[in-house]
Amino acid sequence: MARRGPKTKPTQLKVLSGTARKHRLNAQEPKPEVARPAPPDHLTAAATAEWERVIEETVSLGIMTELDRGALAAYCQAYGRWVSAETALARMAEKDAITDGLIIRTKAGNAIQNPLVGAANKAMADMVRYAAEFGLTPSARTRVTGTGCSDVDDPFAIFDRA
Repeated sequence: MARRGPKTKPTQLKVLSGTARKHRLNAQEPKPEVARPAPPDHLTAAATAEWERVIEETVSLGIMTELDRGALAAYCQAYGRWVSAETALARMAEKDAITDGLIIRTKAGNAIQNPLVGAANKAMADMVRYAAEFGLTPSARTRVTGTGCSDVDDPFAIFDRA
């Protein structure tokens, strides 16, 4: 049966954002070990560079596990596609002072939006959607506060410090 309402936030993100309440948490939630997985081989150079840029932070926040490798790879690959499309658009813009490469002509002579614009926009939208899953956007970070969670096995250890 499909769940209604907003997507459930993982316990670790609830702890980091300060919204963890014992009576609201899933006692059977799997607790995979925090890990620093290697980037998949199929990532582009730009995607691999983005992986290396964000992996340490996600590990230090305690939100990265081997299970999250695919989701982070999807984010990084979307980033890589966005970079590629924007780079190609920039090269076209150098040759087109009027529309900066944003508009092209079809064989019939009709002016249309450059398909690279759509590719860049789609990759950017995908990238931002995946980024929110890891707290990598400004709005996602407003809901997460780093606490240096040293005890990731006990999500309620934060309340013992008060």
